[in-house]
Amino acid sequence: MKTRRMTFALAAAALLAVSLPASASAAEGVLTVNGTAYEDPSGCYPIDWFPTSVTNNTDAIAEVHSGPDCTGQVEWLVYPGETYNTETAQSVFIL
Repeated sequence: MKTRRMTFALAAAALLAVSLPASASAAEGVLTVNGTAYEDPSGCYPIDWFPTSVTNNTDAIAEVHSGPDCTGQVEWLVYPGETYNTETAQSVFIL
């Protein structure tokens, strides 16, 4: 009976370890929003004035959002090596 409980506990622990997501890491490179450079960026960045320029020199895709704090619709996806100009977006999200 004791061995059976131990086996069940080990199986449950293994299942839990496999199901937990890996920790997020920052993109590698530089994200530039209106001339401000963010090295190895991660998360949400505000857009403070218009027109706005977003240059993505990272290894990740940047999402340009219509709302503040990376809410609202995704207005555009800025792929690595691209620049996007906007007069309506309010934030940028990058992993």
